[in-house]
Amino acid sequence: MCPTNPHEAQAAVEAILFAASFPLGLKDIAAAIQVDEDTAAKLLRTLQDRYSRKDSGIVLSDVDGSFILTSRPEYAPYIENLSARQRPAPLSPASIETLSIIAYRQPVTRGEIDRIRGVSSDSSIATLTERGLIAEVGRRNSVGRPVLYGTTREFLMYLGITSLSDLPPLPESEDQ
Repeated sequence: MCPTNPHEAQAAVEAILFAASFPLGLKDIAAAIQVDEDTAAKLLRTLQDRYSRKDSGIVLSDVDGSFILTSRPEYAPYIENLSARQRPAPLSPASIETLSIIAYRQPVTRGEIDRIRGVSSDSSIATLTERGLIAEVGRRNSVGRPVLYGTTREFLMYLGITSLSDLPPLPESEDQ
């Protein structure tokens, strides 16, 4: 089914973004409503203009070149009130440390993470993978072909950033 007019096409894009639980790329949006990418981009710009107004509780977010509807940050306290009982347990310090290593050193193997931390990261890697914050991104071309880990779009959303370049720089090491 293809939208019959621009208003229907815009509503279709809005519905797709509302229903999606993850960011959608321009190509995916265009294919879903059966229009070319230029038309999809124009529809997205129109939606961004609509949701950039302060009278909306929703914003169209660009996450590394993909799009998702999210709540406006200033309304976070209301969302937190609603979802307080549904929130997963916070990440442990070990998981946060492991996630930081992966974010800054990716792609990185479990062995490299363990060497940096000085302890096993098996549990942290399992937790981060289960939550969708990291994923296997390949295998190192070395003995045993160890798995390489990297961050995901969910990681970017978790931190509220649009790309890895938004991460703060690491402090200079004193022994350099």
